[in-house]
Amino acid sequence: MEQLQTIELPVVDDFHTHLRQGAITKLIAKQVSDGGVGLAYVMPNLQPPIKTTDEALEYKKLLQSYNPEVEFLMTLYLTPDLTPEEIYKAAKAGIVGVKSYPRGVTTNSDSGVESYTVYYDVFRAMEKVNMVLNIHGEVPSSPDNNICVMNAEIEFLKNLEELHRDFPNLKIVLEHATTKESINLIKKINSPNVACTLTVHHLQLLIDDWAGQCHNFCKPVAKYPQDREALRSVIKDGLPQFFLGSDSAPHPRIKKESAKAPAGVFTTPNILPYLADIFESFGCLDKLHDFCCVNGRKFYGLPLNLDSRKKVKLVKAQNTIPDEYPYQDEKGQTQSVVPFLANKTINWKLL
Repeated sequence: MEQLQTIELPVVDDFHTHLRQGAITKLIAKQVSDGGVGLAYVMPNLQPPIKTTDEALEYKKLLQSYNPEVEFLMTLYLTPDLTPEEIYKAAKAGIVGVKSYPRGVTTNSDSGVESYTVYYDVFRAMEKVNMVLNIHGEVPSSPDNNICVMNAEIEFLKNLEELHRDFPNLKIVLEHATTKESINLIKKINSPNVACTLTVHHLQLLIDDWAGQCHNFCKPVAKYPQDREALRSVIKDGLPQFFLGSDSAPHPRIKKESAKAPAGVFTTPNILPYLADIFESFGCLDKLHDFCCVNGRKFYGLPLNLDSRKKVKLVKAQNTIPDEYPYQDEKGQTQSVVPFLANKTINWKLL
């Protein structure tokens, strides 16, 4: 009998994920482990957003009650209510980052940023305590200025350059990059304090894959073939400032399959099999380990996971992704979330 190809890795690190609130959270938090992930960097864009240390710690306590096997790293939402004093309190409590959303560009971003200069005192405090600024790198659409979902990320990049210029010691992550311009800027800056997350779905999708297909629609949207190639190229080159941040963002099926689908692609339960399949498609399986298990930890100053008891094994075998994952909502009614590549067969699965 032919021996199956296998890959063994430490449980992987997802440095950008959405675990939501309410009944759906119990399902998603448990599924973090199903995808081969042992560390989850949790986004704060709930309703209302997580703006204080106490709120973040309470949310973390809930997540740990659902899945004690995962290390949940918490973040605060950047709003005018955030003060340097709260930054010092958060850092002392082990909260790792602050997430910036431009106002109105994606799910639950109505409390987002309109100008960065008003937050400079907060950023100075973050520099002092080595807290990370995580940035959703888009500007709001503006027909008068010829800005839409296809160039909103590119138009944002000057803000990243200015922030790094004014705060060279502030750790900044450009989240879920989708354009070659973003990739080129991170390479140009070439600083140990500036990094970039890449998602599962942006390594796979192009504009044609989400136009008219609600379960592939996210913000920022997937772009052109040359942009996807730029994302893949930094993996091929093994550049350490790029690492996994899935931006997995579940929504109930009934909401996604509606006249106005919310942004978000759901990858949580199958992250590592997806990545193995995608990496193999462009000849980079040997880069999977560092992308998922090393680069992010080094940027965040975390020790490498050397615990032999916390490993996952992938096997090359057909794996048909489920059509949906059901759960009971707050009213006791059955709802579901639809995963990325639902009903499709990929070539890797977790043992």
